Amino acid sequence: MTFPDESDARIAPLSTDDLRPEWMDILGRLPGKGLTGEGFPRNVLGILMQNQETLGPFLDYWVTSKSKMGLAVREQELVILRMAVLYRSEYVWKHHVKVGREFGINDAELDAIRQGSYNAFTAERERAFLELTDAFVNERSLPPELWNRTRGVLSPRDFIDLISLVSQYVLFALTNVCMQVQLEPAVADLPGIEG
Repeated sequence: MTFPDESDARIAPLSTDDLRPEWMDILGRLPGKGLTGEGFPRNVLGILMQNQETLGPFLDYWVTSKSKMGLAVREQELVILRMAVLYRSEYVWKHHVKVGREFGINDAELDAIRQGSYNAFTAERERAFLELTDAFVNERSLPPELWNRTRGVLSPRDFIDLISLVSQYVLFALTNVCMQVQLEPAVADLPGIEG
């Protein structure tokens, strides 16, 4: 399978200067500082602004669910980084390397996420979330062996929250890869998926 190189945007992003004030308030509730200031994902948001009827409700759902789900922010970032690898989205990867570092994800863990080898993670929950993410994307399923191994580690709510998070980042990753969204200069020099 080949993937676009994301070097030329297929749709020009609209200006995020035109984001409605209520949308900016919603985005202001995202945890951490990684997606603010120079790290603000203006290009992908500018693409998603092509349908302003759905953008506001999606942003509210996305930010609210991220802040209310049972996964810690670090756990969410591990999953998001793995989603970037699985969908080959440099845009998602580079933006979330910045956020992930803010929440304690180190270079050895980034390498493990790139390789899909989770022995570097001592927390059973983190390994479970990463293994489940792989299964949800690669197999579009939850194999019985993985279910039996992880259900003693995670709660029913954790499974539902993980499915929600994975599905949100299918949207972001597919948007970035299919529309070849260009990286903002502030994140362009961060380590990529290939290291």
